[in-house]
Order: sequence, then C-alpha cells, then structure tokens
Amino acid sequence: MKTITRDQIKQHLDKGDKIALVEALPEKYYEDGHLPGAIQLLPDQVKTSAAALFPDKHQLIVTYCANTACQNSKHAADALVSLGYKNVAEYVEGKQDWMEAGLPIEKGACCPSTKAKKVASSGGCCG
Repeated sequence: MKTITRDQIKQHLDKGDKIALVEALPEKYYEDGHLPGAIQLLPDQVKTSAAALFPDKHQLIVTYCANTACQNSKHAADALVSLGYKNVAEYVEGKQDWMEAGLPIEKGACCPSTKAKKVASSGGCCG
C-alpha cells in the first residue's frame, strides 16, 4: 500500500490539488475534528459509497484514521484498491500526527459537500 506523509498532504492542499481526504473513523470522532475538507467513510461503507463519492478512479484518495495503531485507514484503502482505484494512499500517522503538528482541523457534522450529503442519505459517508 502506498503511504503519504503529513508534509505531502499539506503540499497538495496548499497547491489546491484535487485530493480526497477520507477519515475512516466513526462520525463522533469526525465531528470532534478532521482534516480540512475530509469526508467520513468507514471501511465497511466503501463498497457501497465509493462510486458516488469518487467517480474518477485516478484521483488521489488519502485515507487516514486516529494514529499508527488504528487500522481503519488501511482497511478503507485496501477496499478502494480492490474496487479499482489507482491512486490511493494511506496517511499512517493519522489525525494525531496532523494535530500535534499544529495544523488546522475542521469540526462539526460530517458530509461537508453536497455530493457527500446525497451519499449519506443512501447509507454512506455519515453511516
């Protein structure tokens, strides 16, 4: 599995690159704080929600969870790869690393984008 670092993610965000950040933790943890622009998607929701959320199978999709001990991001990334997504990376150090570096987070309800809200109504994104 391809991995990505905090600095690489920050570079993509700073440049305005098209990057999908996927927090693979339950909604409560997402609402407490998540990387800017991230959506919440549990590993067991990937199969039913990925096509609607990520129509471009070549887009960079970064999965992350709490920290190095958490395996949700790996499971979500593996599920995306098994569906044919070509540019998936796992941010192994996760949200803890991002926050300890003093980088900005967003708080609040999941599904910040309109597209994600539509998926949420069908059982994805917000679970």
